[in-house]
Amino acid sequence: MILAGDIGGTHTRLAYFDVETDGLVIAKLEVYSSRRYPSLAAIVEAFMGAESHSIERAAFGVAGPVSDGRAKVSNLDWEVDSRRLASILGIGRVLLANDLEVNAYGIASLAWEDFTTLNEGDARADGNEALIAAGTGLGEAGLHWEGACHRPFASEGGHADFAPRNETEAELLLFLKGELGHVSYERVLSGPGLFNIYRFLRDTKRGDEPRWLAHELSDLDPPAVVSRCALRGESDLCVRALQMFVSIYGAETGNLALKLLATGGVFVGGGIAPKILPALTEGGFMEAFVDKGRMKALLERVPVRVIRNDKCALFGAARLVTLGDEVC
Repeated sequence: MILAGDIGGTHTRLAYFDVETDGLVIAKLEVYSSRRYPSLAAIVEAFMGAESHSIERAAFGVAGPVSDGRAKVSNLDWEVDSRRLASILGIGRVLLANDLEVNAYGIASLAWEDFTTLNEGDARADGNEALIAAGTGLGEAGLHWEGACHRPFASEGGHADFAPRNETEAELLLFLKGELGHVSYERVLSGPGLFNIYRFLRDTKRGDEPRWLAHELSDLDPPAVVSRCALRGESDLCVRALQMFVSIYGAETGNLALKLLATGGVFVGGGIAPKILPALTEGGFMEAFVDKGRMKALLERVPVRVIRNDKCALFGAARLVTLGDEVC
C-alpha cells in the first residue's frame, strides 16, 4: 500500500494506491480544504482515521521548494517535515518533492483522453518537455530528454519577474508593483492573479462593474466569479480580464518552452486550465505562445496539450516512490 499526496494552497488530495500487475490503482481518495487544517500532518491523521492500512511507502508533492526533506508551502502557512510524517505513518522514510516535479512524473500514467490538444505541432517531435500549471499559484517544471525517456526536474519559475509585452501590461505591472513591490508571473497567472487583472481593468476605468457583479465578487470566490461570468459572456469586463489572462498565460508558456528548448512538447496543468478550456481554445493562448519573433517557426512545431485529469500529481507521487531511480 502506498500513500500519495498532492499538496496545494487550496486543496490537499490524498490517496491510497495498490500496486498491481497492470499498474497503480487508487484504493481510496479524499480531497481536503488546505486552509481548514493547521498542517499536512493533521490532514494525514484525518485521512488515516481509525483504519489500519499497512503503508509501505509514502510520497507527497508540495507546492514549494524542497530541501533536506523539508518544505515551506507556497501560499499556505505550513512547514512540512518528511521525518515527522514518517513518524506518524510508522515507516522509515517519506519522500517529499516539488508538486510540479511530481505532476511531471504523473504524465506518463495518463491516457490520451486525459488531454486536450491546443497545438498538434510536429507528430515526430522529441526532445525536452515542459509543464506549466496555474492554480492557487503558478508552477513550472521541465522534463529532460535522456534519449529513451524524460526525467522531470523542479523549478520555481513562477516567481520570476513578470515581463509586460505592451503598454496595457506595462500599466498592469506598475499597478501591481504599487501594491506588492515585486511582481512575479504568479501574481498574474493564478486564481488571485486573474482577479488582480480584473481589478486593474476595473480600477483604471477600462470597463464598468455592474452592481450585481460587485455583490457576487464580495460574497463568493472572486476568481471563480470572473472566469464564470467571462465564459458565459455576462460581463464585458470579465471577458476582457480572462482574455488578458489567457494571452499572458500563452506568452509565459512560450517563454518556458524557449528556456527549456521543449521541442518534445508542452503540457498545461493546474486547476485553472480545465475550467477555462473554451477560452484557451479560442486562439489567444497559442497566438501569444508562438509570438516570439525569430523563434516563431520553432514554437509552431511544439505540441501543446492541456492536462484535464486532476489526479495527475497523485499518480506521479505514487509512481515516483514505487520506481525510485528507475522511474525514467
